[in-house]
Amino acid sequence: MRSFALSRTLRSAPPRLSLPRRIWHALMLARTRRALARLDDHLLADIGLSREDAEAEARRPLWDAPSHWQD
Repeated sequence: MRSFALSRTLRSAPPRLSLPRRIWHALMLARTRRALARLDDHLLADIGLSREDAEAEARRPLWDAPSHWQD
């Protein structure tokens, strides 16, 4: 029974990302943040963000990525 619980835990753990995959994610994050900063104010309002919110997000460093990208 214990080995079943252990194998189940191992299967549910997220896999570690490879270095090339981490680099790709960082580049996509930077691209997305730049695109967000270029949106017009009315488009930002459509998604519920202010100009200040968009600019603050665009200034965040690459290593400040979403938590689901860090595993």
